[in-house]
Amino acid sequence: MKNLVVLEWLVLMFVTQIGMGQQTRFVDFKKINATVELLPSEKKVIGTVRYTFEVLQKTDSIYLDAVNMSVSKVALEGVKAVAVKNKIWLVGSFEEEREYTTFFEYQASPKQTLYFTGDQIWTQGQGKYTSHWLPSLDDMNDKIEFDLTVVAPSTKMVIANGKLQSISESNGKNFWKYDMKKPMASYLVAFAIGDFEKQSLTSSSGVPLELYYQVKDKTKFEPTYRYTKEIFDFLETEIEVSYPWQNYKQVPVRDFLYAGMENTTATIFSEAFVVDSIGFNDRNFVNVNAHELAHQWFGNLVTEAEGTHHWLHEGFATYYALLAEKELFGEDYYYWKLFQSAEQLQALSDNGKGESLLNPKASSLTFYEKGAWALHILMEQIGEEAFKIAVKSYLKKHRYKNVITDDFLTEVRAASGQDLEQFEADWLVQSAFKAEQAYKSLLRSPFITSYFKVSALRGTSLKEKYIQMETELSFPNDYSGQEAIYQLVGEPLSETVSLYKKAFKSNNLYVRQAIALSLETIPKELKKDYESLLDDASYTTKEAALYNLWTQFPEKRGGYLDKMEGIEGFQNKNIRQLWLVLALVDPDYRSGQTNEFKEELERYTSSDYSFEIRESAFGYVNELKIWNVATLNSLVNAAVHHSWRFRKYARGLLDQLLKNQDYKALILAGMDSFSEKEKQYIKTKLEE
Repeated sequence: MKNLVVLEWLVLMFVTQIGMGQQTRFVDFKKINATVELLPSEKKVIGTVRYTFEVLQKTDSIYLDAVNMSVSKVALEGVKAVAVKNKIWLVGSFEEEREYTTFFEYQASPKQTLYFTGDQIWTQGQGKYTSHWLPSLDDMNDKIEFDLTVVAPSTKMVIANGKLQSISESNGKNFWKYDMKKPMASYLVAFAIGDFEKQSLTSSSGVPLELYYQVKDKTKFEPTYRYTKEIFDFLETEIEVSYPWQNYKQVPVRDFLYAGMENTTATIFSEAFVVDSIGFNDRNFVNVNAHELAHQWFGNLVTEAEGTHHWLHEGFATYYALLAEKELFGEDYYYWKLFQSAEQLQALSDNGKGESLLNPKASSLTFYEKGAWALHILMEQIGEEAFKIAVKSYLKKHRYKNVITDDFLTEVRAASGQDLEQFEADWLVQSAFKAEQAYKSLLRSPFITSYFKVSALRGTSLKEKYIQMETELSFPNDYSGQEAIYQLVGEPLSETVSLYKKAFKSNNLYVRQAIALSLETIPKELKKDYESLLDDASYTTKEAALYNLWTQFPEKRGGYLDKMEGIEGFQNKNIRQLWLVLALVDPDYRSGQTNEFKEELERYTSSDYSFEIRESAFGYVNELKIWNVATLNSLVNAAVHHSWRFRKYARGLLDQLLKNQDYKALILAGMDSFSEKEKQYIKTKLEE
């Protein structure tokens, strides 16, 4: 204890030049070589790290960002090391223009950034959070070469940044050694551990593509990763700058916080995007796949200097993902996505909540979608050729460095010879969305022009637009056809049956889906057609059709349930969970299996399942009012979950249930089984 006090006193005495701010003008960290081992039972990480750094100006102190860590066995003569608050300080006499290497061991129990989810362990360092599990630099402006060795049980697979150099065994554990050749910002360091398998592809340029999946999801590999090679090849060709890293890997994990994260060479994404061929039609991985890959150039190769320029990451990744989808699905799809985002941005702007792209606290909608729109408008203004030249020059000139918006605009001006003052004012500085400019751009698409003509009929009587509706539904476009169906809502069924018949016969998956989602009352004339929706290659359609048919034709409930038995649906088991609820509600359907169905639904609330499955199950359990000790305990567990959206949902539901004295008593009865975190949360709630 005395030594620790002395070290803390030394830190306060010596930390005079750098202080707690940016230290890049004093020191340049070149390389971090780390070996980390995870202790799941303790939710703890222990590691050894070796740092190579060059001192740029003479200084008496250097820091590493490290949240709540302890340090031992420091190996640099004449240097003291101590962990204070959120940093580890190296205190000594560091000479200018000299390179140093230091080594130490550390321990940490991260409360975020490193997650233990069942049989998986993974990281999410978005922004500046890697320092919760690895002593590193939160400052994006200090780019470092990271070599990571991860210690894992021999039964597990490890995915991390860079190229796998070796797997060695010691004491029943495997040491997975990964090597990076180029520097990156600390927030992009990552790994994932789990029961994974992989399939490998090779891009047209020879880059290895490693695509991981859980053993249980082997049959979903192809639809999940569909078009991956095509996306990779397209982006390399479109950007005209070779992929800048050694290889590219992707791995889905449970309970991920976002859709995906573009860690350098190693994208981690939500297992909600692991789909079969039917699920692919409704919620596939293509856009997220392209977005995270585009970040390998925009964000990873060139990195923002500060949050003011965050759109250089997200706007570019969103725009190039759209271009990839345009290549795969056509120009109509591209303009449809632009139109949808324009509608959202205009609504935000109309509500007085528009944001400048240069606002570091702007919303994701602004950074992603408005950023993509700015690039789309810029490309139209200067021309595709000049745009490509500018992007290529921007990436090559600033590779492995940090950038600001003007770095990009400088290249645009050079390539186009144009004055960008008005563009900057309209799309970068102004908070309002330039809806008129966007509208004019959308009208370049014949498809959008046609769609606008159909949508303009919303206020027209059915009698006046009947022929046009008939035409749209005979050989429908996905989007115009859906629009026509939604315009039939509220019209007399006697006047719309023939139009619905045409829509059914079109066999357009998304037009038929629009019927399933919008037709509230199913007339007898359409019953047979509507029943055919249960066979459509869409889990969204199947779910809506099952519920509506079961509700409106009680005499056929058993038949509908028999037909849909065994279908799980999306990763959240949307069809299976609905099936269980309908089977439980119907007293005449397999009454001898009621307890079995009830137990299965209750089981889905437990922490053995992903939060997407659990949230649906909690909703159904609450509707059926079948709460018991097990499901209430699961809800308490959900109330301290690491996913803030799921946690917020669970807490809101728990607040309602605590008002019921019976439920409250059951929760209190289970207190002994709660974790310390769960106990603390419940105690806090009871004290309110």
